[in-house]
Amino acid sequence: MIKFFLLKFAAKFISSIQYSIGLSHITIMRKNYKKIRNIYDLEYKVFSQNGEDGIIDFILRKLNIEKPKFVEIGVGDYTESNTRFLFESRTAKGLIIDCLEDLSIKVSKNLKLWKGDLKIEEIFINSENIMSVLEKNNFEKDIDFFSLDIDGIDYWIIKSLPANFSKVAVIEYNPIFGHEHEVTVPNIDKFDRTSYHYSNLCYGMSLRALVSIMEFKNFYFLGSNLRRNNAFFVSKNFSKDAFFPNIKISNISENVDCNIRESRGIKKELTYLSGQERIKEIKDCEIIDLKRDIKVKIKDLY
Repeated sequence: MIKFFLLKFAAKFISSIQYSIGLSHITIMRKNYKKIRNIYDLEYKVFSQNGEDGIIDFILRKLNIEKPKFVEIGVGDYTESNTRFLFESRTAKGLIIDCLEDLSIKVSKNLKLWKGDLKIEEIFINSENIMSVLEKNNFEKDIDFFSLDIDGIDYWIIKSLPANFSKVAVIEYNPIFGHEHEVTVPNIDKFDRTSYHYSNLCYGMSLRALVSIMEFKNFYFLGSNLRRNNAFFVSKNFSKDAFFPNIKISNISENVDCNIRESRGIKKELTYLSGQERIKEIKDCEIIDLKRDIKVKIKDLY
């Protein structure tokens, strides 16, 4: 029992230190925002997984969004997420969604809920229910920041959203699919990347597919993180020339060079596959070729 309380106290203490150091760092970085050329130079992790906190702060500051209304889908227990720092530091209003059991209880253990207006939805989001969940919580419009990371049918969820569904969006993509093809996994309800293929490598969509569907939704691509798995977009209602004149937009091909080796074997052990070994491992998986609107096996395209 004593050990439990000590661990709980230590976790809260570490979280508090994370926040304090993070806020201090980002406040200092703001002085250099006019000099930034590549958004990945802004990476800094407070509560995000891969340094997205720093990039998000930059984009929102440039758009003069002080108290963002946000939606994040795929948050786990909210220990690591793209919106927790926004909630903690900006008295923000948000909606977080995940299928994790007892989500509200787990989030409340990691967060002081009185700091802002946070709604929590425990549900498995898909292309059929996304709009009804947003409408139920009054988040179907006037969203400032939208984050989607569910390791699955992300493409089909975006497709179900209206144009300009947010001012800013960060969406996960699968860099293993490369830069040439517009592909995604099929629209399978309750998609699970481990069940779909034991390697955990066949999930989500290619960056080209993501950029294409986001352009259709009236967004432009601003860049990705250094890990090359999260892409950042801004509504075309906020022109790049006016708000991000110094940011260099890199080619899609430059944003899929990912060296992360998280592949798993049949017994769930790490196998550390890299490069084309990853595509070969999932060659028999079925994906959707969006250009031709047909289901194919990966080996038929790569």
